[in-house]
Amino acid sequence: MDSSITILLALAVVAANLPFASDRVAGFFKVARKHFGWHALELAVLFVLVGGLARLLEARQMPVHEQHWQFYVTTLALFLVAAFPGFVYRYFWHRPAH
Repeated sequence: MDSSITILLALAVVAANLPFASDRVAGFFKVARKHFGWHALELAVLFVLVGGLARLLEARQMPVHEQHWQFYVTTLALFLVAAFPGFVYRYFWHRPAH
């Protein structure tokens, strides 16, 4: 596997978990409580950004192949699977009360 693909996969896993790592919207704007809608929006934006980066890397190495909706649904499902640890940490990992 090429090193750019390895770095892209690692970046995708990190990007999938970023929305669940902080209470700030997009990492900048502080809110009292970050609702699930903000997490979903951040996931969608990061999915598009990682996909754009993947397309750029593919264009650097070879002609870009045309993709249909099945490809995007599959990659979205894999992105959501990669986001599962962050989701579990955010919503199911209960911190002990002080």
